[in-house]
Amino acid sequence: MKALLKFKKDLTDPSDRLSSWIGEDCCKWSGVGCNKKTGRVTKLDLRSPYDQLFLQDFSPLPTFDSRLGGKLNPSLLELKYLDYLDLSLNNFENTSIPKFIGSLEKLTYLNLSLSSFVGLIPPHLGNLSNLRFLDLQASSGFDNYPPTIWVSDLNWISKISSLKFLNLGYVNLSLASTTWLQAVNKLPSLEELHFPSCDLKNLPLSLPVVNFSSILVINLQQNNFGSSIPRWLFNMSTLVSLNLGYNGINDSLSDIDWRHLCNLRVLDLSVNKINGKLNSFVDGLSKCGNIALEMLYLYSNNVGGQIPETLRHLKHLRSLLVSNNSFSGSLPASIGNLSCLEELDVSANNLDGFVPESIGQLSKLVRLFLDGNYWGGVLSETHFLRLKALKYFTISSGNTSLEFDVGPKKWVPPFSLKSISISNCRIGPEFPAWLQTQKELESLILAEAAISDEIPDWFWQLSPQLQYLDLYNNKLRGKLPRSLKFAPDAFAVDLSSNQFEGLLPLCSNVNVLSLRKNLFSGPIPKDIGLQMQMLESLDLSENSLNGSIPSSISKLENLKIISLSNNQLTGEIPNWESSEFLWAIDLSNNNVSGSIPSSICSLPWLYTLKLSGNSLSGELSSLQNCRSLSELSLANNQFSGDIPRWMGEVLPSLSILSLRGNMFSGKIPENLCDPVDLHILDLGSNNLSGQIPPCLGNLRGLRNLASYTPFKPGNRPAYLDEMEFYVKGRILKFTLILDLVNIIDLSRNNLQGEIPKGIASLSTLGTLNLSRNQLTGKIPENIGSLQLLETLDLSGNHLSGPIPASMSSMTSLNHLNLSYNDLSGKIPSVNQFQTLNDPSIYEGNGKLCGPPLPTKCSKPTSDDHPIKDHDDNTPAMLWFYIAMAMGFIVGFWAVCGSLIIKKSWRHAYFRFVDEMMDRIYVSYAVNVPPLLKKLRGKRN
Repeated sequence: MKALLKFKKDLTDPSDRLSSWIGEDCCKWSGVGCNKKTGRVTKLDLRSPYDQLFLQDFSPLPTFDSRLGGKLNPSLLELKYLDYLDLSLNNFENTSIPKFIGSLEKLTYLNLSLSSFVGLIPPHLGNLSNLRFLDLQASSGFDNYPPTIWVSDLNWISKISSLKFLNLGYVNLSLASTTWLQAVNKLPSLEELHFPSCDLKNLPLSLPVVNFSSILVINLQQNNFGSSIPRWLFNMSTLVSLNLGYNGINDSLSDIDWRHLCNLRVLDLSVNKINGKLNSFVDGLSKCGNIALEMLYLYSNNVGGQIPETLRHLKHLRSLLVSNNSFSGSLPASIGNLSCLEELDVSANNLDGFVPESIGQLSKLVRLFLDGNYWGGVLSETHFLRLKALKYFTISSGNTSLEFDVGPKKWVPPFSLKSISISNCRIGPEFPAWLQTQKELESLILAEAAISDEIPDWFWQLSPQLQYLDLYNNKLRGKLPRSLKFAPDAFAVDLSSNQFEGLLPLCSNVNVLSLRKNLFSGPIPKDIGLQMQMLESLDLSENSLNGSIPSSISKLENLKIISLSNNQLTGEIPNWESSEFLWAIDLSNNNVSGSIPSSICSLPWLYTLKLSGNSLSGELSSLQNCRSLSELSLANNQFSGDIPRWMGEVLPSLSILSLRGNMFSGKIPENLCDPVDLHILDLGSNNLSGQIPPCLGNLRGLRNLASYTPFKPGNRPAYLDEMEFYVKGRILKFTLILDLVNIIDLSRNNLQGEIPKGIASLSTLGTLNLSRNQLTGKIPENIGSLQLLETLDLSGNHLSGPIPASMSSMTSLNHLNLSYNDLSGKIPSVNQFQTLNDPSIYEGNGKLCGPPLPTKCSKPTSDDHPIKDHDDNTPAMLWFYIAMAMGFIVGFWAVCGSLIIKKSWRHAYFRFVDEMMDRIYVSYAVNVPPLLKKLRGKRN
């Protein structure tokens, strides 16, 4: 008793869990267990009572914290017969596991998991030779990250030869990465091994001797092994559960012998690089007399081929998760024979054909996910005939040829769903009446479902229980109730891309609201910021809203995104007061006037600011404190004066800057070259003068390709990041791919001087528009280095000289305009120039010749092997003529000089010439007259 009281004294107990530790009989105290015969303390179980809440739902701990803290008093050593110690799920923060625990030699059960211990796990635990159960799972993955508990080696584990259960999950084992398996292999009684996320990085492919004769469970999830699966794992006939998920394993299902794993119930190989075909796996297991497999997790791999009909042999299968692979063909009808199936996920594959009607026989099915495939045909009542247990259902078809036909309006489904997601399928034209029966519904997605109807009144009686509603891109019409009610803390409501009209509704309790692209009119409710305080994202763009922007919007404390673009809003931009998390403001294409309020830069995380297409004016000094800005669009307003010289310096994160269509004058400041990520610079249609800054050739954002992760079909971002730019001779709208768009547009200004040669070093530039300026000089010869350039517009300048031959190598170029300059010479006719055959792109250059112009060139040249024009002034040509002259002089004086100097050589030379002349004359006199006489005779 005294030992326990000492132990209690060093603990913190915020919820007074140990209030029963009073009186003389400690065996009656909470968490204390005694031997009934001897009365000695043998068990101390102080596990937090919130274990189920914490472990299973990953919910945050309640405000009423029941976790014990403090430190562990060595008085526990006085409990000589203690064989069970459980201190799990507590909070011994900044405390290491004490070494004295290794002296509790009677212990058979030790659980210190998820109790926020830090530091080195003492090797002294290896002295607990009677231990059967050891759980030291770290708190990482729950409330502490990264791991703060670690081992120096695992050799001490091999001393606990009677160990049956071992869990070191989330403990940093990197220092033991090369020896861990040898240590664990010395535990012949081990039944469960749990080493998830331990930074092991090494899974040996071979073992001299495998001592895991009793092993049932192996969990090595998330260790990034990156190798193939060791074949010794598949000789363990006792194995019941094997988890190797999230390890980057590169192997093939077809190369593994599965026939020994007849007792396997759980196989998790998810999120790896595994390929092969599923039928190889099923055929291997089929060699077992009775296949025990219940759970198969293969999602996010590269497994392909068809899902085989032999799947019916897995009679005990309860979960089949094979999403995000490369399966093709149809889903086999034999799927209906898996009568135990509770969870089926084949989403994000390449499956096509009809969904088999036999799926309606799976009476235990709770989750059915068929989205992200290419289904066709019809889904009828038969497909749902016996799905009485179904709670979660998703389906979508990439070819939009799947149709729902569930019979009459009074169809009553056998299920009561919590979540429905139907996208890119034909449900309409009527709003589905069977939804009335779904009284447990929490999430409803009917996106792009060809519904052209009004939402019936009965639906709004269901909405108070909805946490998620998505009716995107139908043809729903009519007016919405003035106030829409949803479940407390509802996540999102998306009614965008429909034909709703009338006044805007207010939606309380909603985090994300999108009413984009409808026919709503009238003003934004003045009290929107008071009635919708939970809002994190608000998208009212592309409607017909008018009036001013309510000041109450700026009081939304949780707001992160607001888009009011493409409406008819007027007035000024309100002051922003307390929206400290706001990162995107889009008010573009309205009639907003006035200046940009300085309070807008009191938002510390403001990343995107789009105010283009309004009537704003004034100075830009209010933006000097917007240091986090990455995207800034002020195009088509009435700003004037110089572009601030501080802009590139105080806005170092700029990646997109559009000041097009204003009245800016003066020079382009060189500081605009400073932002390292700038890849779109649009200063077109202003009154800028001076030269193009040579430093533009140093823009690092136009020298490296940006990484890009596309959204999966059916997924839509909370904010549709889109902008318009003048590209390929017309205004184009870019949506979702702005990170890949690389533009320099300085057109329609008064810029002078030459095109900087350094621009040719911008290797990822896609559009260069310098048209309608006063530029002179030649097109840089090295411009052919812009291999990714698609649009080049240099029209309306005073450029001279030939079209550089290097431009023939610009194979990405598909829009070119060189008109109205003073270019000369032959137009190249090879490679990309064969497709650029519109004469108008060369118009206004009187000295150009060759196709596609009617003017022919006087001297043909070969474009396939371009030869530079000879220029006597070039150094190469000068040396050529010097060498030729020297050769002539040396040759002349080598002969003639020697004749002049040497008298005997001169006499011999002329004597030789005289003799040769005599011989030629004699030969002519003897041979030529008879030959001429003979020829005359033949003619006669």
